Parts: sequence; structure tokens; C-alpha cells
Amino acid sequence: MDLGIKGKNAIVCASSRGLGRGCAMALAEAGCNLVVNGRDPQALKSTAMEIRDRFGVSVAEVAADVSTHEGQKALLAACPAPDILVNNNGGPPRRDFRELSRQAMLDGVTQNMVTPLELIQATIDGMASRGFGRIVNITSLSVYLPIQGLDLSSGARAGLTAFLAGVARGVAGKNVTINNLLPGKMDTERLQSGIRFGAEKAGTTYEEQAERQAAEIPAGRFGTADEFGRACAFLCSVHAGYITGQNLMLDGGLYTSAF
Repeated sequence: MDLGIKGKNAIVCASSRGLGRGCAMALAEAGCNLVVNGRDPQALKSTAMEIRDRFGVSVAEVAADVSTHEGQKALLAACPAPDILVNNNGGPPRRDFRELSRQAMLDGVTQNMVTPLELIQATIDGMASRGFGRIVNITSLSVYLPIQGLDLSSGARAGLTAFLAGVARGVAGKNVTINNLLPGKMDTERLQSGIRFGAEKAGTTYEEQAERQAAEIPAGRFGTADEFGRACAFLCSVHAGYITGQNLMLDGGLYTSAF
């Protein structure tokens, strides 16, 4: 399918690896010019080179922490008028909520709620004035399905979801959409960390814990960054202009609900 976004300009946050990288790859395959971002300059350079070599699109690299004002300024300097914004950021580490200090809670909310809101504030009016905009926020299945130890991440991402529900309706008439992608158990470094956490807690091996977790998923496997990225690219396409304010779960059927 031609997604109709060839030549569009996209900022993909935290895209040097993992799910963000999958989104950047899929948007590049659709013909978008990209700004990719990450805190590890070497990983970022490797991703940017692969995208250029495979898809021949323009790729700017911004090595920065997107949670900082300096990082956000650098992203927007590289792409002052994005057509597409994919918000993504690392979440707080797994921790018992009793161990969270006030500063840790504030940092977690900054990472996973305030930062995407600031980038949306900086870009949404330009999208509306040009008559096209696609904003996709990578949140988590934990917005719906509690995950022990990720309470701070879940709360911040749920706050972002609720905050943007009204905002999305306010710009829909300008052909600007805001949607959220909720990854379940995806085969990423964060999942691997969670499997190690669970294995230690259960007194079992990593392999046994991974097999147990995969067996809980109706699809019988973990998701991939590639399929996640293609779902993101579709939400950014011209064909998704009537989809806004929605939460799309990519979880292999793990969350059990009829609605």
C-alpha cells in the first residue's frame, strides 16, 4: 500500500534502537525524510546510516536527551516544520513504588508525560496551518493492564493519554491526528530486562521465564519492532485521517476485553 507520505518530514524520538527504530525504518520505507534521535551517538549513527543506505531518504541525527529543553531545541532546529511527530522515550526503571522519591516521581512524569506534551505544543499549530499532521505517542499496554514495578511509567503514560484525548478532537478538523500505540510484550531490551527481573523473583532461569511469558500471549510469541513500526507508519499515513484520539494495542491479544 502506498501510504501517501513520501517526502513528508518526520521527527522520531528515541529512535536509535528498539520500537522507535522500528518506527523510523517504516517511515523511511514509506519515503519520509527523518530526524532520528538517541542518547548513544554510536547506535544513532549506525541506525541513520542503515536508513540512508536502505531507503535513500534524508536523515538528520540528533544525539540528545529528548527530556531536556536542549534536546528538544536540537530536534526542532533539525526539523522546524515536521509533518509527523512520533513521541517516544525511555521509561523509569522497574522499582517498588515505596522506593520512589519525590524527585524520581517528578522525573518519571517529565519523561513520559511532560516531554511529549512540550513537543506537541511546539509542532501542532504548524501542522494545523499546513493542513496535515500526524502525531503518534508510544505509550504502553500498562496504561490498561497494570505491570508491577512499572507504576510510575504507567501513571505518567495514562496521564498523557487522558490529557491528549481532548486535544486530539480540537485539531481533527485541520487534518491533524493524535493517536497512541500501546506495545505489549515486544522483543526489546526493556522486555528482556523485565524477563530477568521476573526470573530472579521466581527463582528460575531467563529462558524458562521468557517461555512462560510468551505462553501467556494468545499469539504465542513476542512482538517485533518491525511490525510495530509498520503500525505506526499506517497511523501516519493519508489513509488514517479519520482515526484520532485512539489507543491501538499491539499485544498479540494479551489484554482480554471485548471493547
